[in-house]
Amino acid sequence: MFKTFANAWKIQEIRKKILFTLFIILLYRVGNAVPVPFVNVASLQNYFESLQNTVLGLYNVMSGGAFSQATIFALSIQPYINSSIIIQLLCVAIPALERMSKDEGEEGRKKIASITRYATVGIALIQGFAYYMLIKSGSLLTADGTGVWAAIIIVATFVAGSALIMWLGEQITEFGIGNGISIILFASIVSRFPSSIISTVTNVAGGTVAWWAAALTFLGALAIIVLIVFVNDAERRIPVQYAKRVVGRKMYGGQSTHLPMKVNMSGVMPIIFAQSIATLPGTIAQLAGWHGSFWTYISKQTTWTFIIGYALLIVFFGYFYSTIQFNPIEISNNLRKNGGFVPGYRPGKPTSEFIQRVLNKITLFGSVYLCIIATVPYIVSKYSETASTLGISLGGTSIIIVVGVALETVQALESQMLMRHYKGFLE
Repeated sequence: MFKTFANAWKIQEIRKKILFTLFIILLYRVGNAVPVPFVNVASLQNYFESLQNTVLGLYNVMSGGAFSQATIFALSIQPYINSSIIIQLLCVAIPALERMSKDEGEEGRKKIASITRYATVGIALIQGFAYYMLIKSGSLLTADGTGVWAAIIIVATFVAGSALIMWLGEQITEFGIGNGISIILFASIVSRFPSSIISTVTNVAGGTVAWWAAALTFLGALAIIVLIVFVNDAERRIPVQYAKRVVGRKMYGGQSTHLPMKVNMSGVMPIIFAQSIATLPGTIAQLAGWHGSFWTYISKQTTWTFIIGYALLIVFFGYFYSTIQFNPIEISNNLRKNGGFVPGYRPGKPTSEFIQRVLNKITLFGSVYLCIIATVPYIVSKYSETASTLGISLGGTSIIIVVGVALETVQALESQMLMRHYKGFLE
């Protein structure tokens, strides 16, 4: 990976794109340090310490700590991600949107992108207002921030910050390297690593955490990274044979190829969805101030009830997301139209049923893989107070996002270098 970056840096055009991407990230990090007016930031941070293992804690991780400080980028990319997911689901459910995305080509994709932007602003408005009400109900506003105009300014700042992040991400995608939204999410998560490392070193030096426990945690993170890299490029290749066709004096087709199906085609989305739903009851209980034995139990993330429920949700969303992304009937029809077939299976329904069986198997494997990454930190925290002290409950989600975006960015660099016929970058 480092050699790829070094070789890319030698090409002037790619070097400009890398510098532009770094400049946008710098602007994003500066915005993360600018708080909105009328908010008592110190009290807000103390308040969020009790919510770090809730869905709000997940939002805080995704925003790079900006959510707990009520900065102008506090909502981060969450509104855009939610908007993209909603529009993607609507494109499956609403025929008009499906035709727009598939049949109208580039013009249709531009319309879908425009709808996504408007939806992002609408969702940011709802989330910004909800966040303001959370701050107000917790008495976390300053003395001059209780009026209507203060509320309008706070909510408008949150919405404007979310729209600006969306624009910055699009600029990276167009003029920089890789997917802009993924790069911003990567920068948000990585920005918290130095403070986590410093905290771990301080705990080890102070005797709060044993050095061997910190070393085991580090080795565990490396093992997870190796697993992610191994599974990220894993795919099931279905052989496809194209029939020979004679047109005039030329013969077309007859070649053998394959249909690639990624083992983890849904990425980290099942973990994010499952974590949001699994932590929702505990979040409601803490915000509402319910402290009974039942609510205390469901607020804990180290119980087997939570861990098993969390794993089942990951499996459910893994199948749900793969079903949306991959349509065996459509793939089978496209193969038949182009004269292709899977050896041993007749075109049409038999082929689609075979592809569906393969999809079910690899989705199960991918879901189990996501369950391992997501639940191991919780299981370790259940039986080790040291793990709780190190705060690794959100480690699996963070690592899979960081490693996935890093691999995606390297692939984007190699693709751009390949287009310029750069020799030797794979040696």
